[in-house]
Amino acid sequence: MDQRVDQPVCCYRHPDRETGIRCTRCERPICPECMVNASVGFQCPNCVREAASPHARPRTVAGGTVAADPFLVTKILIGLNIAVFLLVQAVGDRVVYDLALHLQTIPYVGSGVADGPDQWYRLLTSAFLHQAYAHIGFNMLSLWWIGSPLERLLGRSRYLALYLVAALGGSAAVLLLAPDSLTLGASGAIFGLFGATAVFMRRLRYDMRPILFLLALNIFFSFTWSNISWQGHMGGLVAGTVIAIGMAYAPRERRDLVQWGTCAAVLVVSLALSAVAVAQVTS
Repeated sequence: MDQRVDQPVCCYRHPDRETGIRCTRCERPICPECMVNASVGFQCPNCVREAASPHARPRTVAGGTVAADPFLVTKILIGLNIAVFLLVQAVGDRVVYDLALHLQTIPYVGSGVADGPDQWYRLLTSAFLHQAYAHIGFNMLSLWWIGSPLERLLGRSRYLALYLVAALGGSAAVLLLAPDSLTLGASGAIFGLFGATAVFMRRLRYDMRPILFLLALNIFFSFTWSNISWQGHMGGLVAGTVIAIGMAYAPRERRDLVQWGTCAAVLVVSLALSAVAVAQVTS
């Protein structure tokens, strides 16, 4: 039987030195002498030199633009969720009925997604809707804890795309797997952030045990607690994970094409699954 012998990985600047560390920007192997501390992981001297060039724009690990406030989108998302929650408290259930996700017309509630294209906005508005204090409190704390570091890693536009498409993925799963339910909350999008965090921790070779434990705990609660939409959670988790894989492992030469192409593909699949759910009702 032939036996495979893996070749040792050596520093690209010092070929005589074996290493297990790679630059977080270019992914080339680097030895301890070449490792330069960065905001996330280590970078090689060449990448540090390029980033310091007056003509170079600082980039995140995923290739996004480094912003002065790396948490701005997370703050805006939290603000929008809180604003809608306060509107619900002030106006009452009418806001819930107008924004929540449901497939078919519900008595005393109103039209659903299957009642016409003008109702498809619910796929997204439901992800900003909360009715109970505990619900919004837990979700917004999770969004801050998980979303803030991820926004720094991705940059604003990639992070926002991930959040919104993960929310749509969660809504699509609800329509397909739980068509008789009325669903609301940001949990699907937040589960997408959980999945993306796990992907990038793997990509950066961090200790994954904390995020895997936290994710496993949330999945357990999704299936065991009452009045929780595990369909929305799992849909958001799958969508966010797939998008993050495209963002984290896209080759540098075609990074934008692969990253935005992955987002577009997950978006199209989410809308197609929603259309399938509608067709099952209207056919």
